[in-house]
Amino acid sequence: MIYNPYESAYILMYATIAIYTLSLLLIFFYSLAQLNLLINYLKSKKKQDHSPQLNFENPEEIPFVTIQLPVYNELYVMERLLDCISKMAYPREKLEIQVLDDSTDESVDTTAAHIQKLKKQGLDILHIRRTNRSGFKAGALKEGLKTAKGEFIAIFDADFLPASDFLYKTIPYFKDPKIGVVQTRWGHINRDYSILTKIQALALDAHFTLEQVGRNSKGHFINFNGTAGVWRASCIYDAGNWQGDTLTEDLDLSYRAQLKGWQFKYLVDVESPAELPVAISAARSQQFRWNKGGAENFSKMSSKVIHSHLPFKTKVHGILHLLNSTMFLNVLIVGVLSVPMLYIKNTFGHLSGYFYVTGFFIITTVILFICYWHTFKATHGGGFVKFLRYIGEFVTFYAIAMGFSLHNSIAVYEGHMGKKSEFVRTPKFNINSLTDKWKGNKYLAKNISKNTILEGALMLYFLFAIWSAFTVGKNGDFGLLPFHLMLFIGFGFVFFNSISAKA
Repeated sequence: MIYNPYESAYILMYATIAIYTLSLLLIFFYSLAQLNLLINYLKSKKKQDHSPQLNFENPEEIPFVTIQLPVYNELYVMERLLDCISKMAYPREKLEIQVLDDSTDESVDTTAAHIQKLKKQGLDILHIRRTNRSGFKAGALKEGLKTAKGEFIAIFDADFLPASDFLYKTIPYFKDPKIGVVQTRWGHINRDYSILTKIQALALDAHFTLEQVGRNSKGHFINFNGTAGVWRASCIYDAGNWQGDTLTEDLDLSYRAQLKGWQFKYLVDVESPAELPVAISAARSQQFRWNKGGAENFSKMSSKVIHSHLPFKTKVHGILHLLNSTMFLNVLIVGVLSVPMLYIKNTFGHLSGYFYVTGFFIITTVILFICYWHTFKATHGGGFVKFLRYIGEFVTFYAIAMGFSLHNSIAVYEGHMGKKSEFVRTPKFNINSLTDKWKGNKYLAKNISKNTILEGALMLYFLFAIWSAFTVGKNGDFGLLPFHLMLFIGFGFVFFNSISAKA
């Protein structure tokens, strides 16, 4: 058999076109789902909430609540967290606090001393320690549940600062016996600290307004977000309790509970402030855990969702929800293949018709721009000046999100492939104002990730793509130039910030 290099080249070319097109279409379908959630969100704003609520004026209707604080090496924020929780406005005789402390550093002693001080003030607070981190956060929550006295379990991560009336705004909704979880919206105490915190806030705001409201208002599955929410203890047990086989135990238990028929209540108007990661290494570890955990949960839960008796639309939104993190993989594929596609287009004129599919990415961008504008407006208000500010933040967010696509794609790939890894917690910094510093934080990663080197290489790859726009064909081809420019900026931002953070 004679080897034909031209035949191999054509096979490779058509495979490139097929994979590129498929990834673009998957991103487009994801954007359509986001558009549907936006419509649901806007419709929900016109509805009044008539949910039954417990009458807290009657002491007999006030249930016992356990607050769980799962922590691990949180030296910089433990005192802030404990002082905040100690101010929780709830009858002391019906409130228990569990500090689920898996720490291995000096924070153990300082935490213990602070707990003793709060005990002397009459607070029912326990310092629960384990001999190992089996199951990580899920294992700690499960261990605490064994002795928890509360009918309801409120959970806060170490970087959260809930308002003193949090329990009064959430617990009443459990009057409906079908409600298994009440989740609140995250706020951001350091939103304007840097470009990194601003784009994280923009992305999280979209999740906590458009997505959570859009799904919950139509009875689709939502997720407990790991913190700033309350579980009915019996719901946790009925759903199979906390399990540590994925990195996002919150998403896992949420789906198991809802597949059991439990309903979730999302309160968009109740804000729970928290601190955003200010160091890119901390943001990377958080993103890796969230995206890998999402992929792990797709592998674990997707079949159960598909074969359930749920309405078709709820199944579709559930599958797309579980596939959220996989969109980063599609973005990376589209970005990398867009460069050979540019050359194919300008070399093989008879294939130019295939390139109309690029229009799907433009439509996707417009849809996401509209969706994020509504979430931005809900937080910051409308008006022309705010809109101009939004344009700048959206473009910045879009570019940097692309820059994270390699890092997050590796996480997604590992999740789908079943590769297990340790639960790497996000370092906390106790950043409350623009003048606060973080570079001396002892928990920051000291080594440069191999992924960072690859991100630098991709930055140069897309610089070549920008150059190519001026050199391909007779007069250049600038159709993909904005896309390549954003990819260059995004990977450059991630690369240089990752390098400088080690200085």
